[in-house]
Amino acid sequence: MTDLKIAGAPITWGVCEVPGWGAQLPVERVLREMVQLGLTATEFGPEGFLPVEPADRAAALRASGLEAVGGFVPVVLHDPERDPLPALRTELEAFVAAGAGVVVLSADSGLAGYDERVELDEAGWSTLLTNLGRARDAAAEVGVLAVLHPHVGTLVESRADVERVLAGTDVGLCLDSGHLLIGGTDPVELARDHAARVRHVHLKDVHLPTAQRVRDGEITYYEAVQEGLYRPLGQGDVDVRSLLQSLLAAGYDGWFVLEQDTVLQLLPAEGEGPVADAGASAAHLRSLAAELA
Repeated sequence: MTDLKIAGAPITWGVCEVPGWGAQLPVERVLREMVQLGLTATEFGPEGFLPVEPADRAAALRASGLEAVGGFVPVVLHDPERDPLPALRTELEAFVAAGAGVVVLSADSGLAGYDERVELDEAGWSTLLTNLGRARDAAAEVGVLAVLHPHVGTLVESRADVERVLAGTDVGLCLDSGHLLIGGTDPVELARDHAARVRHVHLKDVHLPTAQRVRDGEITYYEAVQEGLYRPLGQGDVDVRSLLQSLLAAGYDGWFVLEQDTVLQLLPAEGEGPVADAGASAAHLRSLAAELA
């Protein structure tokens, strides 16, 4: 069996950085349920989910029995009046303390949430690409790999955006099978054609008709998540098997982070809620790994 490095992500349990996103499960329960599913590592989640102080964050993860993968860090990269490096370097202190190897950057628009699309001019793109390289170098200085996460509602969302990053930098990507598909990039094609640029993976499955409604402006991203935009792996329209096959054939040996963005209206009873979908995704991924061994 192909031995995949499978990690969890707090957003699968509805824990999100967006204000008003939904009910937030306590950290102890989220980490405990990850361990119950046989996951060995997790991303950090939003600021404040784990302790802010680097040593305390590292201790919390050690106590849970989970390894630190890294985390998602929105950064304003396009504004020439804002230097992203001081805040990034501060955040990286927690990565180093916890032994986390990957910082997943998004090109933050500066707006709250992910429901609006902002277009950049040429000057903005130049600043973004330059700062992306600077962020990559700053992370490398402390032994952390920085990757860019194309993401709905950020400045790198569409297929044209992704192609511009591929052509304009040599920074690695976080392949998020859901956000890429919603933005118009086929994640399977990206894994096949640009496998060398894929340095980190977020796996989620997508209900394509709902994704199309987001693209068409009929509903917001947040509304789509509430309506079941994301599904457990194998239950949506992403060809997870082909994506996995391409990455493994190219020698990818990084983390596969299970993500199924979720909005909780109420806190579920113990043993119920997001843990069921997370378990289904983990089981499906392990089954595919066994097939491809």
